[in-house]
Amino acid sequence: MKKRVAAIGTFDGVHTGHLSVLKALTRYAGENDMEPVAITFKKHPLAVIDPSRIPTELTPLWKKKKLLQEVGAMPLVLDFDEPMRATTAREWMKRLRDEFQVMALVIGYDNTFGCDGINLSLEDYKIIGNEEGIEVLTAEEIKGVSSSSIRKAVKAGEMETAQKMLGRPFSITAQVVTGNGLGHTIGFPTANIDVPKGAALPKPGVYAGIVKTLDDGVKHPAMINIGTRPTVMRGNDTVIEAHVINWNGDLYGKDITVRFLKRLRDEQKFNSIDALKNQLALDRSNSLEIATQPSSK
Repeated sequence: MKKRVAAIGTFDGVHTGHLSVLKALTRYAGENDMEPVAITFKKHPLAVIDPSRIPTELTPLWKKKKLLQEVGAMPLVLDFDEPMRATTAREWMKRLRDEFQVMALVIGYDNTFGCDGINLSLEDYKIIGNEEGIEVLTAEEIKGVSSSSIRKAVKAGEMETAQKMLGRPFSITAQVVTGNGLGHTIGFPTANIDVPKGAALPKPGVYAGIVKTLDDGVKHPAMINIGTRPTVMRGNDTVIEAHVINWNGDLYGKDITVRFLKRLRDEQKFNSIDALKNQLALDRSNSLEIATQPSSK
């Protein structure tokens, strides 16, 4: 088996900070005729360490693997369990060397691993690595970028900020499910999506965005609503629905990706259906303008 250089992390979001590590990883692999590997986990380690602190998810595992592959890193997915929780940094390195033929590690500026990692400095990792025959390298720090800061921006509806840190628009991929059909009756048919459990969600409101249909890969401008639809519905269930602009077709049962570009306004209750329709017409016009800009492609 070819020798490997690896990076370890949850890689949630595969954001610009992660990309700095992954670029260093693939560059070193190319220069040393090694295979670049990104080691990640089936579930967030906090699912074992402290389930009450599990963060919402920016990228499900299937998408994370796809994004890692796109930048040239082979995903290696491990099951983070109790034995792994008790594994020291040195034991980690021994396992990586002996089981996965890892001869070098790339570490981000705030990246730690091992049950003793919180007490280890980068120099400590380099010393342990040298003793175990693994070269430890560092990647350039991208200041202010982290999965937690992206979650915070998404939760606040700050989609441009999230996009800058991610390097792409924040998106959710899910299946279109049957709604109540009210959007169609007022001239704004929507695709209601079945949001994956635990996914990070933007702040309720109306957004300009793009819908990508996965069966053909075509992108369509869209107006997206997150909320309880107070004008036409009673209840507190939050739904995500996307009105695909200037498009007619049946999306039920299909998987789509909804990209959030910009938050337009809060969700609000209107005094009449006509007032709602007038506002939706304005939202649609604004969404179309934003979604068709060259920077949004």
